[in-house]
Amino acid sequence: MSSKTTNAIIASSGKFNIKEIPFPQPKYNEALIKVKAVSLNRGELKAAFNKKDEWVPGWDLAGVVEEPAQDGTGPRAGDRIVGFLANSGAWAEHASVATNALAALPNNVTDAQASTLPVAGLTALHALAKGAPLLGSRVLVAGATGGAGMFALQLGALSGAHVTAEIRNAADESFVKELGADEVIIEKQTDLSSVNHFNLILDSIGGEALSNHLRLLALDGTCVSFGNSSDSQETKFNVTNFYRSGGRLYGFFLFNELKQEPANVGLARLANLISIGKLKPVIELEADWKEIQNVAEQFMQRKIKGKAVLHF
Repeated sequence: MSSKTTNAIIASSGKFNIKEIPFPQPKYNEALIKVKAVSLNRGELKAAFNKKDEWVPGWDLAGVVEEPAQDGTGPRAGDRIVGFLANSGAWAEHASVATNALAALPNNVTDAQASTLPVAGLTALHALAKGAPLLGSRVLVAGATGGAGMFALQLGALSGAHVTAEIRNAADESFVKELGADEVIIEKQTDLSSVNHFNLILDSIGGEALSNHLRLLALDGTCVSFGNSSDSQETKFNVTNFYRSGGRLYGFFLFNELKQEPANVGLARLANLISIGKLKPVIELEADWKEIQNVAEQFMQRKIKGKAVLHF
């Protein structure tokens, strides 16, 4: 067994340290990646702040192929890539990534931009697909200033939908309109009884908000539930009104969606949209990976709007 090591961010009970770990040993269908940038997601950080055992977090990464997969699939040595690690482990100087979760990058897409795509971008892409075709549809994006929400606004607009953004802070109205929102709902301020119903609703909030959203479904509409930022709030709704609407409530979990279409397909599509200027990742903070403790705490305290990226 090789004694070679690489450095990684180790998380335990919300504390982050950089330590040596065994060097990755890629499987036949995995490429060895030199990691250049990673982006943070609330799900992995919640686990990092609650999990006591030491582990290497991270789903999203961008980097360079050091060794291509032995089975001949995927990007070649030296290719710049964006990748997704379903079992975590991206927050390291090197990682092994299955080739069906790797996409080569156009030259004009930066590492930072690419690193934002796997969880947030793929969530938006696949969640919107539950309402396809979107041309002319009314789409509500709740939690529109979150990572997936900001991608969903842009992708929904690109697909020809009439997109409404739901936000907590009225000061963000001009921001979400710049991303493609045609209308804006201010959470707990807008009178929802006056709002036209929606063919597709993307909900990452849960709790009472999800209950309110189900009442806004158009006939035969779909509500996609992909998060629960309200945490402990229960969701209660009138079942009779719901089934009479013919509506659907879809439980969305990205890792299940990627069993139907591998990550590399969507990642390539998203990277191309950035390359041609049709999609813009919103990155508020870029920092050296050694600043992970400070960045993680800011992110969990919602002091960062948009994505946070760490450079290796």
